[in-house]
Amino acid sequence: MALSPEAYSDGDNDDHDGIPRGRRQQGQLRHHYLEISMSLPCFLGSAYGNEPTSRSALRRVLDSPPHRVARAAPRSPCSPPREVKMMQNVHLAPETDEDDLYSGYNDYNPAYDTEDLENDTVFQQAIRTSHGRRPPITAKIPSTVVTRPVATRYGSKTSLASSMGRPVTGAIQDGVTRPMTAVRAAGFTKAALRGSAFDPLGQSRGPAPPLEVKNKDSPEEKIRQLEKKVNELVEESCIANSCGDLKLALEKAKDAGRKERVLVRQREQVTTPENINLDLTYSVLFNLASQYSANEMYAEALNTYQVIVKNKMFINAGRLKVNMGNIYLKQRNYSKAIKFYRMALDQIPSVHKEMRIKIMQNIGVTFIKTGQYSDAINSFEHIMSTAPNLKAGFNLILSYFAVGDREKMKKAFQKLITVPLEIDEDDKYISPSDDPHTNLVIEAIKNDHLRQMERERKAMAEKYIMTAAKLIAPVIETSFAVGYDWCVEVVKASQYVELANDLEINKAITYLRQKDFNQAVETLKMFEKKDSRVKSAAATNLSFLYYLENEFAQASSYADLAVNSDRYNPSALTNKGNTVFANGDYEKAAEFYKEALRNDSSCTEALYNIGLTYKKLNRLDEALDCFLKLHAILRNSAQVLCQIASVYELMEDPNQAIEWLMQLISVVPTDSRALSKLGELYDSEGDKSQAFQYYYESYRYFPSNIGVIEWLGAYYIDTQFCEKAIQYFERAALIQPTQVKWQLMVASCFRRSGNYQKALDTYKDIHRKFPENVECLRFLVRLCTDIGLKEVQEYATKLKRLEKMKEIKEQRIKSGRDSSGGPRGRREGSAGSDSGQNCSASSKGEQLSAKLRALPGTNEPYESSSHKEIDASYVDPLGPQVERPKTAAKKRIEEDDFADEELGDDLLPE
Repeated sequence: MALSPEAYSDGDNDDHDGIPRGRRQQGQLRHHYLEISMSLPCFLGSAYGNEPTSRSALRRVLDSPPHRVARAAPRSPCSPPREVKMMQNVHLAPETDEDDLYSGYNDYNPAYDTEDLENDTVFQQAIRTSHGRRPPITAKIPSTVVTRPVATRYGSKTSLASSMGRPVTGAIQDGVTRPMTAVRAAGFTKAALRGSAFDPLGQSRGPAPPLEVKNKDSPEEKIRQLEKKVNELVEESCIANSCGDLKLALEKAKDAGRKERVLVRQREQVTTPENINLDLTYSVLFNLASQYSANEMYAEALNTYQVIVKNKMFINAGRLKVNMGNIYLKQRNYSKAIKFYRMALDQIPSVHKEMRIKIMQNIGVTFIKTGQYSDAINSFEHIMSTAPNLKAGFNLILSYFAVGDREKMKKAFQKLITVPLEIDEDDKYISPSDDPHTNLVIEAIKNDHLRQMERERKAMAEKYIMTAAKLIAPVIETSFAVGYDWCVEVVKASQYVELANDLEINKAITYLRQKDFNQAVETLKMFEKKDSRVKSAAATNLSFLYYLENEFAQASSYADLAVNSDRYNPSALTNKGNTVFANGDYEKAAEFYKEALRNDSSCTEALYNIGLTYKKLNRLDEALDCFLKLHAILRNSAQVLCQIASVYELMEDPNQAIEWLMQLISVVPTDSRALSKLGELYDSEGDKSQAFQYYYESYRYFPSNIGVIEWLGAYYIDTQFCEKAIQYFERAALIQPTQVKWQLMVASCFRRSGNYQKALDTYKDIHRKFPENVECLRFLVRLCTDIGLKEVQEYATKLKRLEKMKEIKEQRIKSGRDSSGGPRGRREGSAGSDSGQNCSASSKGEQLSAKLRALPGTNEPYESSSHKEIDASYVDPLGPQVERPKTAAKKRIEEDDFADEELGDDLLPE
């Protein structure tokens, strides 16, 4: 006998054959007892597990109290007695079904058959499209709300509705019962009985249908591609900005903005406005504003920021008011900058503590720029009380320094040195053992980016502390020395102990700036008994001081002390090389410079000095190599460019020398020495016009260079512009008033230009200043003879007397060498010395440059009436020439006779 699936249904009171259980005859129950007992083990094995059930177990179940088997279906008040209820859910099979034990087992509603779902077009369309969404719950759909009896404490039944419209298990729809799938074998269907293969995964159905082809012309695809292009443009703009190409970054940002507006219009045509990508719009506008600001287009940047800030759809856009405040700060519109900083501060919540601190720091800096130091102090004091940092502490010291509050300066300095750096100690990077793995790890992190950041932070802290100490030391106490001592004591008690020695050295440098060399030396000598690093630094400074005072012995001794204290100190080695160089030992100096470069290849002082040393040793190629290396380091160093040009000049390569000098005057265009050197090189090359240009520029910047003045005067005489040469020789006479030659050249220029009266007056003035000058008397005799003046005899007599005195002087000089030096000899010696002074003065006037000697007509100064003096075809650009006196024509024969006199070359003006 078999039990039907309805044996464990949800409380149906009818049997499978339609007979009510309450009317069942007790005799019939006994009649079938044996048959039930024979068939129940099969059922119990299916319902309660896979283990077989014996007859004794069955008897215990049947004889057990009713409540143990009655829990499958709760009792109702009108249910039959417990004895009948125990067998209530047992269905007796009719006698005609004894041969088919499983009849009716697979009977189920055809609506649950899944074999034909592949051919169901409606179902397949629902899967592929949005039609597959579950419809809303309505009353029209059957089994949408199905009640299910639930047992309660009092034995009553309550119904629960399915919330999603799913048929409740065991419910009856349209008179058809749902199959009992919980006890149904997997894959066991009617088709299996007809010989179909076991295929629970449906692999026999074949491959899945191909995906739908993407339509590139669809509006959605065009929008997607345009959005991708906008993102690419924004990224390219940011990359260009990071590479320094600000113009390209701005162009990319503008292009992204244009394409983004096109994208927004297309989205509005295709979809609803709610689907617009606000994040993309925000990023495009923000990048455009940033690029405008980077290109210093502040008005456009502010307009773009205003567009973002005023749009309420952008979340946290108020933070961008910080950027607007920064722009106003760059424009020096400090009131608006403070306004926008405060607006941004109000819109940022208190949880963003770090950002609020930075904005307050910006407000404090703006107050300092406006001179509102009290407001700035309030901002920085708030920062130092909540989240102290180095910049805020340093700015607080500056604010207190501006208002002159000594005590608060001290307190702020103490707060500054207590700011934590939050970096690791140097001991972390020292290997504690010989473990190769540990050593490799330490070697890898010794110079990584984190370590470099720690070094930069520490260097910044030391810079702030040193600057603050140098700033407040002269004002916090009665003298700067006492102030430095206070700062040193405070620093020694902090984590920056090594800065105390640097402050002491700065104290000595301050003494040097005040020209108090003794105190500076005394301060530096205090470091002789300290550790090697500080001792080396102090000894290096002492060596430099003594070198400047030309005390090379002391400089050398302190340089030795610095080198012995720290052999790897490049400054100490350079100073030692300098002392050796001053003593003339160039080879040894070069060795010290080389050692300094081996210790520090970036020591530019040593590289420059070794170039000078090679230049002294005439090793020009090596000197040029050193200076070229130095030029690669210091691109705009005027000294390096000058030395390179000098070396090329020594190597007899004037073209290269001129090229480097041109670079030099591009760096220092007002250097008169460089300009005069260029003029000299062009003059040696025969280019007089270029030489004149650079000589004239040199004279314009430095009109006291005698060499330049002499060249310009000679150039104008050479080009027959004697009138223009007069101003240069007059300036030379002002510079050197004791040199008679410049005044003689002025008179000669007047004579050459035909202005004989002016020349005569000039010669007379020279004769009054230098009455014993023979050249002046000769010119006076010549001019008076040409003009026919009566003073000619007087000047001729003076000239002969001076010539005779000159001869006597020479004889006395010769005889004075053999004399015993009596009283007469002393008198003669004194007279000879006086005349010797005049002679030396005249000899200095005779030492004119070779250019002036080579000028035409200068070897014949007395032929004033000669046709070589005046060119009749010459037109004076300064105006008509002074008419020559007619009396000079009558004395032509006398002039020739006077010119035939034999005069020594040393008496002729050059």
